[in-house]
Amino acid sequence: MANHKSSLKRIRQEEKRRLHNRYYGKTMRNAVRKLRATTDKAAAVAMYPGLVKLLDKLAKTNIIHKNKANNLKSKLALHINKLA
Repeated sequence: MANHKSSLKRIRQEEKRRLHNRYYGKTMRNAVRKLRATTDKAAAVAMYPGLVKLLDKLAKTNIIHKNKANNLKSKLALHINKLA
């Protein structure tokens, strides 16, 4: 167990940050999964801007890497364009 006040505070902060990051990471994965499962092009087009906003926000706050966000956006755009 930590002995210093500052290290105890750091442990509390890291746990809070870990749960926050985990929540948004899971939310992002579920949103991507939902868009990929969609077969209706109109619904997918409607979902895409919100998902792009979420990916950009997570990349900006370093929850995911910026290249990962860009790769996901690109693949999802290709997926939407392939829908009939």
